[in-house]
Amino acid sequence: MDFWENFWEFFWFLFWIYAFIAFLTILFSVFADIFRDKELNGWLKAIWVVFLIFLPFISILVYLIARGRGMAERSMRHAGERQDAQAAYIRSVAGASASEEISKARALLDAGTITAEEYALIKERALTA
Repeated sequence: MDFWENFWEFFWFLFWIYAFIAFLTILFSVFADIFRDKELNGWLKAIWVVFLIFLPFISILVYLIARGRGMAERSMRHAGERQDAQAAYIRSVAGASASEEISKARALLDAGTITAEEYALIKERALTA
């Protein structure tokens, strides 16, 4: 009997820890979205923050219902911008332009190191990047 009581106490402890972490994750996501949104002015952001502090559960539900679609779109747009910035940084660090890559590949083709198919693939990748 003692084992099962301890087991269920431990189970409920883990459940509430998981629920609390999930709540914090959603709360921080909403905060981030509020400050990422350029359409909201400062006063509306302040009102949302006040409601999130004093009535967190209700405010989160209202925010997700009212602005959930826009939240997903802003999140996807932000991820795309980060990915583009990362790709631009990698290209700048790599230092090779498309014409340099194609000329290097042509030299390798002329030397017989790569095949014509590999050259075409390298050229295609360089031109699409």
